Order: sequence, then structure tokens, then C-alpha cells
Amino acid sequence: MAKDDMRLTSSEITSLWVQYIQETMAICISKYVLATVKDNEVRSLFKFCLELSEKHLKTLKKLLNDESFPLPNGFTEKDVNLKAPPLFTDFFWLEYIHDMTTHGLSGYSTSYRRSIRKDIRNYYYQCNMDAMDVYNRSIDILLSKGLYERDPYFSTPQKTEFITDIAYAMNIFGKKRPLNSMEVGNIYSNLRKSILVKAILLGFQQVTQDKKVHKFMNDGLNICAKHIDIFSSILHEENLHSPRLLDTQVTTSTISPFSDKLMLFHIGFMFNLAMVYYATAMAESMRIDIIGHCEASMLRDLKIATTWGNIMIEKGWIEKPPEANDRKELPNN
Repeated sequence: MAKDDMRLTSSEITSLWVQYIQETMAICISKYVLATVKDNEVRSLFKFCLELSEKHLKTLKKLLNDESFPLPNGFTEKDVNLKAPPLFTDFFWLEYIHDMTTHGLSGYSTSYRRSIRKDIRNYYYQCNMDAMDVYNRSIDILLSKGLYERDPYFSTPQKTEFITDIAYAMNIFGKKRPLNSMEVGNIYSNLRKSILVKAILLGFQQVTQDKKVHKFMNDGLNICAKHIDIFSSILHEENLHSPRLLDTQVTTSTISPFSDKLMLFHIGFMFNLAMVYYATAMAESMRIDIIGHCEASMLRDLKIATTWGNIMIEKGWIEKPPEANDRKELPNN
């Protein structure tokens, strides 16, 4: 293979660059959790997560350095206050790492299928294995403590059936059929994510000192609360349960464990992911009202994500992603 063919592609660079920043954030969070949690199982889990993040970061540095690619700044010890008292309970952090690992599994799978070079593919293969280990450990702890809330159950169907009427989406009188399993699965999964984000926002707005960041957190809280109300109501109309809120897992501490930069970056990351999940739910839903709610939720998230970007740029907190060569700026052009 020609040497030029071994260069990192734009997709490979993006995956490595984004993950580098995310791993530095994860290291800050894991170190703070280890400084505050009391539960031995949660502590052991986050110790394992910290080791994985440090291992990943070491590999990422080597891959980027070997290409003479400048390392992102990411987050450092300046972005975490290990002396800050607990902002969240141990149970919250257990739910947090379980949910964040589902994002990791999705992200690593995407990075793997976009990678061409064998060393990059091998790296993301291992990242997927690592994330599955964390997922298994987190869900086993939740189950052993009787804390995991399972998705709603359905009765076993008696036979296979086909859709024979366009009214399956919704008839002209607005009558709604019962939710199908794909719709319930997506709604419940997205509710879990919204509930976690709402608790994170509740804690972060409690400790931030910056007025713009505080307002952003409050606006985010209102959006999350709206989405939770809408999609919980859809489940309740079918006599199906929705996930419990995590609001009570936020302590009364007003001392920030993280920099405003880290907290704002984290929330923006979550809102951007939410748009992806709502798009998936919209594509897999067949009831018009659910499609409409997913679309409206995406638009609300897009609006606040735009505000997020403006604040990050204004504060000088967002690093410029790698760009294509601007050939118009070359000499003689």
C-alpha cells in the first residue's frame, strides 16, 4: 500500500479528535466521582472507567502524534475541583455511567465502521469491547441493587399479522391505535436520556456562577421537562409506566466540581445526541402524532444547541475541528 494511502481520512481524524476531547472530560468526571462516592461497587466501576479513559487517551495521543497532528486542548485538572462536596448521589452516578456507556457504544460503532486503516479499526474494536464491559458491569450492579427499571412489558402476540390499512398511522378522525413495540422502546429509551440530562442540568445550574451559562441551563431544564411530560403522557395513555425522575439525586451543594466550560460542553454534547435519537425514533415510528412530537423535540433541541454554540464561541471554549485545505488561500490563487 502506498504511503499516501496510509494517511488518516477525514472521518478517522474526526473520530480521534472528538474522542480525545471526550476522554479528557471523562477523566475529570471519573476523578471527581472517585473523590466523593461512598458505595464500593460504584467506586470500583468508576476506577475501571478511569483506567479505560487513560488507556484510550494514551493510544489517541500516539495515533495523533504519529501523524504530526496537533493534540486538542480538551480538559485538564483545571476543569475539576476534587475538593468540592458531592453534587450528585452515588445512585445518580451509577445511572449516569450506565447511560453514558450506551452513548459510547453507539459512538464507537460509528467510528469503527468509518475507519479504513487496520490500526484504527483495531483500536475502535477494542473500545467497543471496553464499553460493553462497562455496560455489563453497570447494569449488573443496578440489577443486584434492585435499582434498574426495565422497559414496559407486552403480552406475547397469538399470531403474526400484517398492516392492511393506512389508518394504522392515524385515521381521519384522529383515533390512535395502541403503541407498537418499536415506538414504546424508542420513547422509553429517550425518556431515560432526557431524565438524566434534566438531573445533570439541575445540578449544574445550581453551581454555575456565569449568568449566561445559568440562563442556558435553566432554558435546557424547561425543554427537558417539556419533553419528559409529552412522552411520559403518551406512555401513560396506554397504561404503561415511564422511568422515574432523578431530580432527588441532586444534592444541595452550591460549590461547583467542574468548570463552566466543562459543564457547558457536556450539556451541549447531550443535546446534540438527543437530536440523533429523536431522528431515529421519528424514522421508526408509524403513528403520526409521535412523529410530530419527535420532530418538534428536535427543533427545540436544535434551537438550544444553537444558543450553546454561540456561548461556547463567545467564551472562547470551543476548539475548531480539523478543516479541509482552503486552496483559495494558497499562493498564486
